[in-house]
Amino acid sequence: MSNINLIDSFQEFKEFKNIDRPTVISVLEEVFRSMLRKKYGTDENCDVIVNPDNGDLEIWRTRKVMEDGFSEDDDLEIELAEVKLLDADMEVGDDYIEQITLESFGRRAILAARQTLVSKVLELEKDEIFKKYKDRVGEIVTGEVYQVWKKETLVLDDEGNELIMPKTEQIPADYFKKGDTVRAVILKVDMMNSTPKIIISRIAPEFLQRLFEIEVPEIFDGLITIKKIVREPGERAKVAVESYDDRIDPVGACVGMKGSRIHGIVRELKNENIDVINFTNNISLYITRALSPAKITSIKLDDVTKHASVYLKPDQVSLAIGRGGHNIKLAGKLTGYEIDVYREAGEEDEDVDIEEFSDEIDSWIIDELKAIGCDTARSVLALSVDELVKRTDLEEETIKEVISILQSEFE
Repeated sequence: MSNINLIDSFQEFKEFKNIDRPTVISVLEEVFRSMLRKKYGTDENCDVIVNPDNGDLEIWRTRKVMEDGFSEDDDLEIELAEVKLLDADMEVGDDYIEQITLESFGRRAILAARQTLVSKVLELEKDEIFKKYKDRVGEIVTGEVYQVWKKETLVLDDEGNELIMPKTEQIPADYFKKGDTVRAVILKVDMMNSTPKIIISRIAPEFLQRLFEIEVPEIFDGLITIKKIVREPGERAKVAVESYDDRIDPVGACVGMKGSRIHGIVRELKNENIDVINFTNNISLYITRALSPAKITSIKLDDVTKHASVYLKPDQVSLAIGRGGHNIKLAGKLTGYEIDVYREAGEEDEDVDIEEFSDEIDSWIIDELKAIGCDTARSVLALSVDELVKRTDLEEETIKEVISILQSEFE
């Protein structure tokens, strides 16, 4: 094991991604000083010089020349008779400077030093990665999918750092394969067994907020503020925005000309339906906007229990509730009120589209009824149970249950 081996090692060390060269050199110095202390008992009279460009190492040791018989510490002093054999010009009181070669430490000590270097630099790199990403929580990061497992996906950033995206932090429609480019927000950074674990997410509200900041310059510049975001990832999101400049329409700015700005965000989120609404401190108006696209007739508020009773025309109820109940659920989260929807009284003569019952009646049953021309609730109720059994593939019990649901709507 010679000097060149450690120079080669240094070439490896200085290529580490997240550690600057001065830090690596200081680690090298400390490792060699530790070797000097083990061999000579002290390193205070030694100089360790590392060339930052090529990794060349020089170690110089200085000892005071003493009269024969007066040397008390061989590590710091050298007797005149001994030094004369090395340099005839030396006199008592002079400083004798000698170069220490790596070979003098022995092969085992050099191997141990190299291992120590590796472990210290790796430890430093992990700390640097942790600090770097800890300060970036909430930022968007772009990486390449490296490995896809059942419960999580491993993503590598531009520097080769490992990012973990659990299945629970992926949009349901997400499907990744090795080599795909993926964007996500840094959710949290933890240190586990001295190794940084960086968790990224595509379902966090912060991800949607950062996408808006990228697509909408007015948000990035602070002219428009995002007050709140609520999401059902992959299904629907509601974004409340406010402008500090009366000349700027915040909703129009976020959507863009013919939806140009929001379309990119929708595609990134796998066609998630995004409602952008104007924020207001008027709770009634805020709830009305939050239930968009439904048109509300009237609202009764209970500010104590944070409860809102919303009345709509029958044809607006399904719009207010939304597919899977996402619209009303998100409106509640956005406004902080528990919202109940009621059909407006006095609408007995009006009919209701059969699709509005999709939350209570399975879609395949609705399709069966529509196939025989029963597109509305009243058109189904106009037929007898026997007639419906004869004309559809539905069982009598199923039909009776459907009729019961439809009748309750007109009571």
